[in-house]
Amino acid sequence: MKVSEITDQNVADYLRIDEPDEDTLRMIREELIPAAIAYVKSYTGLEELDEYEDICPVIKVLCQDMYDNRSLYVEKANLNHMVSSILDLHSVNLV
Repeated sequence: MKVSEITDQNVADYLRIDEPDEDTLRMIREELIPAAIAYVKSYTGLEELDEYEDICPVIKVLCQDMYDNRSLYVEKANLNHMVSSILDLHSVNLV
């Protein structure tokens, strides 16, 4: 799967939301997924994410974190180890 192919339903399934309503799907589609993608791009310095299949689970984990904590930002201090490990592999903006 490519990052651009991640759907609101994919994320809802990952979040284990049974029969999500349209408001939940819209929040996932319009807020969580774009925020997770923006975070990955900022963290790594990459603009094109589709060539990295291992970024797809990172997007889902970030969405889960934002959904569970009801916030549209990711705290770097509490970043999931799997997320940081994968993103570190692809980071091109090491400063």
